[in-house]
Amino acid sequence: MSDYPKMITPVNHVEPVPRRIRALLAGETIFDTTAASYVWEWPHYPQYYIPLADVRRDLLVVEGAHQSSRGAVEVYGLRVKDVHRPHAARLLTDSPVDGLSGTVRFQWAALDAWFEEDERVFVHPRNPYTRVDAVRSTRSVRIELDGAVLAESSSPVMVFETGLPTRYYLNRTETNFAYLVPTGTVTECPYKGTTTYWSVRVGETVHPDLAWCYEFPTRALSAIAGLIAFYNEKVDILLDGQLLTRPTTHFS
Repeated sequence: MSDYPKMITPVNHVEPVPRRIRALLAGETIFDTTAASYVWEWPHYPQYYIPLADVRRDLLVVEGAHQSSRGAVEVYGLRVKDVHRPHAARLLTDSPVDGLSGTVRFQWAALDAWFEEDERVFVHPRNPYTRVDAVRSTRSVRIELDGAVLAESSSPVMVFETGLPTRYYLNRTETNFAYLVPTGTVTECPYKGTTTYWSVRVGETVHPDLAWCYEFPTRALSAIAGLIAFYNEKVDILLDGQLLTRPTTHFS
């Protein structure tokens, strides 16, 4: 059994989105709706399904049709001026899932920008059943790997995120940068923001992208700005002197 909360939403669960949702491509609004649905295609987070009536149909290019697990699908590309995004949209013409007939699911990367109300959303829709809390603590945290002490702190910020193990964010002054090698890796999180990475070199062994930092996190996670975290799955963490079991996740 895991020691952190699991995702609980089943596949094909549908909920109304109580927010205005818009997306842009090449300066044009592709859709603008207050009637979107959350649809969980897998348990971790939902996708937006948009009523066809709220989509710019003149920008859709017919590409084909097929049958899916959610019903009959028509596939469309998007064309805005000289910009063409193939396979960008899937219209469910007839679905056994209640409420999905006549809705369009857009590929996230096919559009330039997505908005909830007037705030931009990155990577994928935020799961309304996910909590991400940054909590200050005075518990002692020690990060080790192959006998090397990578960081040690008595003032961590702990991030509790549904579906993931607790992450421990430590001050830069408590991190041993002699073992850290900056990389060019950059990733985005819809809850926390944009992060950069370091690999860890211990002796002759390099462990790629093992540590990260959010220099400019989202407002809700401002407490972790500039702090360093390490993958629990790949390092040894002692919390109040007790060695934690390495969790098994999709990051393992």
